[in-house]
Amino acid sequence: MLHTPITAFYGGLLGITFMYLSILVIKGRRSAKISLGDGGNSHFLGIIRAHANFAEYVPLILILMLIAEINLAHTGVLHATGVALLIGRIVHAYGLKHHSGASWQRIAGMMLTFGALIGLSVQNIVFLY
Repeated sequence: MLHTPITAFYGGLLGITFMYLSILVIKGRRSAKISLGDGGNSHFLGIIRAHANFAEYVPLILILMLIAEINLAHTGVLHATGVALLIGRIVHAYGLKHHSGASWQRIAGMMLTFGALIGLSVQNIVFLY
C-alpha cells in the first residue's frame, strides 16, 4: 500500500501560514518605519508575537510528527495532531493580531497547540515500549 506523507502535507500548509505571518510583519515594519522591535506599537507587537510564537512551537511539533510518522503511527493520530496544530496556530495568530491581552482565540489556539505537542510526545514515548 502506498504511504502518503502526512507530515509533508501539514508542513506545507504550516509553511504557507508562516509566510503569511512573515508578510504581515514586513508590511507592519514598512508602514510604521520600524526596523527593529515594535516601536512601542502594541498592535504591531501582537503581529510580531504571532509570528514568533509560530516559529517557537511549529518546528518542534513537526519534528515530533515526523518521528511518529516514521515509526508508523496511526494516520488518524497524525491527521488529528496536524489539524489541531494548523487550526491552533491560525486561531492563536488571529487572536494576537486582533486583540490585546487575553482572548478566547489565543486560549483556544494554545490549547490546540499544546494538545498536538503533548499528544505527539506521548505517542513517541509509547513507541519505545
